[in-house]
Amino acid sequence: MTNIEPTILEQLNEHCSCVTLDRELLIGFLANQLGDDAEEMLESPAWQQYFSSTSVFVPKRDLDKMQAIVRAIEEASMLSGYREQVMSWAPSTAQSDSKAAGVFMGYDFHLSEHGPQLIEINTNAGGAFLNAVLSRGQHQCCGETVSTEWADDFDEGVIDQFESEWLKKNGKGRPSTIAIVDDQPTEQYLYPEFKLARQLIQRNGIEAVILSPSDLHYENEVLYGNGKPIDMVYNRLVDFSLDDPSHKALRQAWLTGSVVITPNPLVHALFADKRNLSLLTDAVLLDRWGLSAGNIELLRLGVPRSVLVTSSNAASLWKERREWFFKPVAGHGSKGVYRGSKLTKGTYEQILTSDYIAQAYIPPSKRLVVVNGEKQFLKIDVRLYTYKGNVLIGAARLYEGQATNFRTPGGGFAPLLVMADKSSKNTC
Repeated sequence: MTNIEPTILEQLNEHCSCVTLDRELLIGFLANQLGDDAEEMLESPAWQQYFSSTSVFVPKRDLDKMQAIVRAIEEASMLSGYREQVMSWAPSTAQSDSKAAGVFMGYDFHLSEHGPQLIEINTNAGGAFLNAVLSRGQHQCCGETVSTEWADDFDEGVIDQFESEWLKKNGKGRPSTIAIVDDQPTEQYLYPEFKLARQLIQRNGIEAVILSPSDLHYENEVLYGNGKPIDMVYNRLVDFSLDDPSHKALRQAWLTGSVVITPNPLVHALFADKRNLSLLTDAVLLDRWGLSAGNIELLRLGVPRSVLVTSSNAASLWKERREWFFKPVAGHGSKGVYRGSKLTKGTYEQILTSDYIAQAYIPPSKRLVVVNGEKQFLKIDVRLYTYKGNVLIGAARLYEGQATNFRTPGGGFAPLLVMADKSSKNTC
């Protein structure tokens, strides 16, 4: 990023208070997508928390850099040395030769004066379907318009990734029935997204059902959902290793290779186990394993230094705790994460008895929003939803607090206003 770019981001994201969301237009799109189900979603208390009323400015060069970082990580994941190290700490269910790449990968970034910084990698990242609808219900802001290019290609991209996962295992055809599986799906915060997913899949000629693991039964190498054969599972569980006894049927189907499960324990082990960040920030290891010099440099500049928390570095990490962010290696949803500056000695002692990484703290950038007539600043995360390194859709999340959440008034998902170089002189 050039020296002038942070000033532009500050000028627009921190001074422009445009309200870009047209909620009536958004409601129309939802009604078109979900029919009668739209009314239930709009009556949900979560509805007002899903979406921020503003958008987030992102320079195109930053978006290009994020995409390059994603591709560099995907390339690293193919290296035999990387895989050998990752498998050394992966659960037994990840020891598979599955070719599945994992649908809806999520790469989360903070925007900084030094360019985008990768904070986290997630499998089964939530929100993509909601953001595809959100991007269509927007006004202009400061002369910029939210690009609907991602949304225009979204349906095709979603179906392509499911078909690709199917072909990797079966070589021909396409799935007949896809089960969207999560624990107590109707109770999940993003349950309306499951309905959007089901509707999209069915519009493209594939049967789709929303199921709980308790609805599944495995027998004679066939996975049944409510008594009907299932040949692909879109896995939204946060039991990444499928170790929970209540997930036995899904685990059996995975271990026998009877069903395409995506994402699955292998995908999580390769990408989302946070211990992997310590490998992606170790230039010496990456060079030894054969990653290209260009990609090593991309990761050096775009992934904050990360280390495993061990007894040997415990004292130094505590002394320098203000410079670090502490995360459980198998955590999700920001559970168990701690900013070092707010860490107590007692909590740190608990961290030392668990599996944690320490990641160099990269403060998030800010976005000005108006809530009940008052201006305030919220933090920004940018997420790219990808498949095999290609972006399906991008979005931001606005929040306050230590980690991302949907509890912040004025926060939630926000579309990206991608600024080309010629937009650099725009003001609000």
